Amino acid sequence: MRNVWIICRKELNSYFVSPIAYILLAIFAIVFGYFFWNSVGYFIFAGMEAQMRGSMFPMNVNEQVIRPLISNVAVIGLFLIPLISMRLFAEEKRAGTFELLATSPVRDFAVIFGKWLAAVLLYGGMLLVSAINFAWLFRYGNPDWKPLAIAYVGLLLQAGFMLAIGTFISSLTRNQIIAGAVTFAACLLLWVLGWVSEYDSTPVARVMSYLSIPIHFESFEKGLLSLKDAVFFVSAIFLGLFLTARSIESLRWRS
Repeated sequence: MRNVWIICRKELNSYFVSPIAYILLAIFAIVFGYFFWNSVGYFIFAGMEAQMRGSMFPMNVNEQVIRPLISNVAVIGLFLIPLISMRLFAEEKRAGTFELLATSPVRDFAVIFGKWLAAVLLYGGMLLVSAINFAWLFRYGNPDWKPLAIAYVGLLLQAGFMLAIGTFISSLTRNQIIAGAVTFAACLLLWVLGWVSEYDSTPVARVMSYLSIPIHFESFEKGLLSLKDAVFFVSAIFLGLFLTARSIESLRWRS
């Protein structure tokens, strides 16, 4: 694990030495900040309107503010995650340092897991930005923190899955733009596979629906810790990293 942490720190430093991390964090902060401001503003407006009408319908911060915002975070991640993962191996190939990495005594597992972990930690930094916004809800309101914590676990698992896909795709090319575009296309396809189940109930349609990311994130979004959905994400992460290992192994033989 020492080598994993060394690779992880090196990769994190490369994100913050370049403007990549700062740009991604700024984009996330601005976009999520707007969603947060808009959601809270509408919640307050709806509450005042209900009060003026004398409505006794209870306002729920978790259901009417936090849950939609968690869904927004997942969608924002769909666009930003390919930008995080696209450089993991493609940059090494472009800079000519992959050959040194491939012939080093460090095991493939340490290299792959270290790079993937660094990408997950960067995404975790984005989630911390959103947590700062949510802190205001706890400062001036009384939402339930447990569904929010479970939702964050789901966001990390979902991001880990998409980053594993991006890690594998990045290992196949030296062009970061191609790696990012193909990763986005693959993640977007996995995002919309569930639409098939709305008009088709054949076994193929059910399999496609099962592979859809939102289907497995839905329980976490509701604040429910689902073991089967967690197993799906963990298994998918393992598959993505396993395919990356096979890709790196083939490159080792060629180098």
